[in-house]
Amino acid sequence: MFKKVLVANRGEIAVRIIRTLKEMGIGSVAIYSTADKDSLHVQIADEAIAVGGPKPKDSYLNMKNILSAALLSGAEAIHPGYGFLAENALFAEMVGEVGIQWIGPRPETIELMGNKANAREEMRRAGVPVIPGSEGFIRNFDEAKAVADRIGYPLLLKAAAGGGGKGMRFVYGEDELSDKFDDAQNEARAAFGDDHMYIEKVMERVRHIEMQLLRDQNGHVIYLPERNCSLQRNNQKVLEESPATGVTPAMRTELGEIVTRAAQALGYVNTGTIEFLQDHEGAFYFMEMNTRIQVEHPVSEMVTGLDLIQLQIAVAAGEDLPVTQDDVQVQGHSIEVRLTAEQPEKHFAPSAGTIDFVFLPTGGPGIRIDSALFNGDKIQPFYDSMIGKLIVHGADRTQAMAKMRRIIDETVVRGVETSRPFQQALLADPQVQRGEFDTRYLESEFLPRWIESLPVRE
Repeated sequence: MFKKVLVANRGEIAVRIIRTLKEMGIGSVAIYSTADKDSLHVQIADEAIAVGGPKPKDSYLNMKNILSAALLSGAEAIHPGYGFLAENALFAEMVGEVGIQWIGPRPETIELMGNKANAREEMRRAGVPVIPGSEGFIRNFDEAKAVADRIGYPLLLKAAAGGGGKGMRFVYGEDELSDKFDDAQNEARAAFGDDHMYIEKVMERVRHIEMQLLRDQNGHVIYLPERNCSLQRNNQKVLEESPATGVTPAMRTELGEIVTRAAQALGYVNTGTIEFLQDHEGAFYFMEMNTRIQVEHPVSEMVTGLDLIQLQIAVAAGEDLPVTQDDVQVQGHSIEVRLTAEQPEKHFAPSAGTIDFVFLPTGGPGIRIDSALFNGDKIQPFYDSMIGKLIVHGADRTQAMAKMRRIIDETVVRGVETSRPFQQALLADPQVQRGEFDTRYLESEFLPRWIESLPVRE
């Protein structure tokens, strides 16, 4: 096992990883930007090294400085968390080249699954159902039209090397295809230096269902109960839960077999999450794979009793998974809500400042809060707006929802505006309480109603 691990991240995920390292008896090294010198992850780590200025490109994305910090500290491994460099194949390769262990999948796997078109083709070859669309890359309008004539409209143009919505266009009819294809391809070329495109059929009335897996270096695989992440805004998840309503044990087994088949075909190592769209008939279609730990991993931990960060570290150290699939059983229901420093009533504008007072209601069974907040903490304008995750576990979904409504009512954060009022209203929504929502519900139905219900400010 490792003696010392560097955590190449900040905020709640850095705190989460450092806590597990402490419990495992492993030394922890934090990195920080000059803006984060007083942050919680810096305070609780055994060592902390500054790696650059406030902007992410100068610090948390500064590969050379992070590698220098790892070598200087004598760290044997690097855990990237999520975001920043977690899915950067070049960085993962550089880590290995200097003799440090990367706690995640191999660089070539990250690169393969990071290219959406290549990932889609790899999954199709592995027998994983994919969304109807193009087979391989689309290079020009004629090829795009041939695919569109075969699968029909509406469809989605996507940049193969895409991310963040760049090089993506919805096309609702043939009259739009030519102009939108040119726009998307030009944007992809400018953003990524790669104008390869692919096409997917737009699937309507769908849910976002994902399944996390772990595979060790000797090929042992486990999958965890599925998560429903359908409540989203701007493709960002707002609330996640496990297990998903409407997913039967037979469906879960089917998904698990698909995920296992994909992991074995890839020779995958460590943890990853395969995301699916589930149509109204219950069929699942591959959407993408995240080659890292995910923000919503706590709900999977709550319903299985497993520490996924600990398993990640053990697998990276060459150990076999200590559990088999028979040991991974659904225990109750878990829900996670993301608390952000935003102003939902003002189009979710970010809110920065100093935390004057914070109260996070950690008491009671089945309550977990992952956060780096403390009184006097400074919420910086340079980084993601998420400031905490509220997680609950109950015997069933009804109990879990009641717990979540209680703890979000008790949560107090003063000094910055937060998404708490929005989340309170979402949890009180009858359709959300019944679990009757798809990926469009929050943006197209709930959010307009909520905005309209707010009092008019003079």
